[in-house]
Amino acid sequence: MEGRKPAFSRTIMTELVLPNDTNALHNLRGGKILHWMDIASAIAAGKHSSKVVVTVSVDHVSFYNPIKLGDVITIEAKVTRTFNTSIETYIEVWAENLPTENKYKCNDAYYTFVALDSNGKPTASQPLIPETEQEKEQFERAIRRRQLRLILAGRMKPEEATELKSFFTE
Repeated sequence: MEGRKPAFSRTIMTELVLPNDTNALHNLRGGKILHWMDIASAIAAGKHSSKVVVTVSVDHVSFYNPIKLGDVITIEAKVTRTFNTSIETYIEVWAENLPTENKYKCNDAYYTFVALDSNGKPTASQPLIPETEQEKEQFERAIRRRQLRLILAGRMKPEEATELKSFFTE
């Protein structure tokens, strides 16, 4: 379809945890991993929209396991849904201890971006076409996540969040 891109523009980023990235316990600092997650997800959103994008929200960040000095991390970010000007991405972070070959999930989150035109103003984002069952599921659930974000930001009244309300009343 012209003007529509296949679902799930994806970016994979790999980083090595160096001493300057860690805290006193030799764990990767939370702010550093959030920074890398923001970069990876911005690249995925930018690739999808073919526009400059800016971060407008970060939600549901989970920290499952600490990432140690010397670990190699892989960040996978993919676009899960687009709205008028906004683009939602889902990010997963995995770490690997190279000597032991132990791989483990460390983080996941949803980031939302807005596509900008050449004047720095919000512009329409290209629609997304979910293809696999997993993509379709994430796509459908995105409307609830969006409504929750808007309520928490004071940009939507709870009674207007029909999709979110239906989740609790079904």
